Amino acid sequence: MTGLFVVGGRQKAGVDTTKTDEWHHYGAGLIVCVDAESGLVRPCAEHVSPPDACASEHDPSILFKSGTLVGNLLYVPTQTELLIYSIPSFECVGYVSLPCFNDVHHVSPGPDGTLLVANTGLDMVVEVTRDGVVRREWSVVIGEPLWTRFSRDVDYRKKVTTKPHKSHPNHVFMLDGEIWATRCNQHDALCLTRERPPIQLADELVHDGLVRNGRIYFTVVSGHVVIVDAATLSVIRLCNLNEMYDGSTSIGWARGLEVIDEDHLVVGFSRLRPTKWKQNIQWVKHKFGGEASHLFPTRIAMFDISRGRLCWEVDLEQVDMNAVFSVHRVPVMD
Repeated sequence: MTGLFVVGGRQKAGVDTTKTDEWHHYGAGLIVCVDAESGLVRPCAEHVSPPDACASEHDPSILFKSGTLVGNLLYVPTQTELLIYSIPSFECVGYVSLPCFNDVHHVSPGPDGTLLVANTGLDMVVEVTRDGVVRREWSVVIGEPLWTRFSRDVDYRKKVTTKPHKSHPNHVFMLDGEIWATRCNQHDALCLTRERPPIQLADELVHDGLVRNGRIYFTVVSGHVVIVDAATLSVIRLCNLNEMYDGSTSIGWARGLEVIDEDHLVVGFSRLRPTKWKQNIQWVKHKFGGEASHLFPTRIAMFDISRGRLCWEVDLEQVDMNAVFSVHRVPVMD
């Protein structure tokens, strides 16, 4: 392993996160490359959404959410856009922004060259072409038809938030030709294209759905990784990353991971932020006492889960990255 791309964002200068809501905190999407051997971090791409693609008059947050790396193409979303970067030049070779996009959390290539989008703000998953044509839509709220709470006539890019969400889908993945989405609020993963029971994951907020070598890996924001057998859809392991620290380091908000091999995982950690959704951070108060702090550093860390130990970590605050959403191994180019 020589390098890792990390996708996330930079906090706005001077923003007081104790007095403003999270949908005003970030000013730019960032992608950086971390040299795993030396710990050096270099910026690769930065993006600020244009006024016509965001709620520019309402001081919106702009950052990259979870991306997907396939071959030499890195697919990344902002709150309201999908961008495709060619690696290693980071030339933007694709762009989609639609009025239905709000608080987009993940984009991944889908069937037949389409794009699968976790359209979190509208509690749905959308399949679009690279030309921006909507092919299919799914509600992730069981029993609630599409467009029940929302309207096709509204440009949701102009709304900074639609919270509270009922399900908060935040990651889309394919398994045996079927499309699944993680649902943060239900702590599970739901199959969208076939009647199957949801995969029950944890008692706290879940994120990723990374399929690797017959397993599916999910992060839990409290610092756990849930590993599921892709054949049986049953949990085969729960890794408590908190226990792999010496107890003196605050582990932060876990989100985004890369599987290096069966024993080694790289996980992203973002600054813990104050939130008015108190139920989301009860684990923080239980572990550390008092209110959550915004001072815990944003970083990535590699863990040896077979031995239960932290191998290394790299602070990303040095390049002004203050939130991590996904981590990707740099591909070997011919």
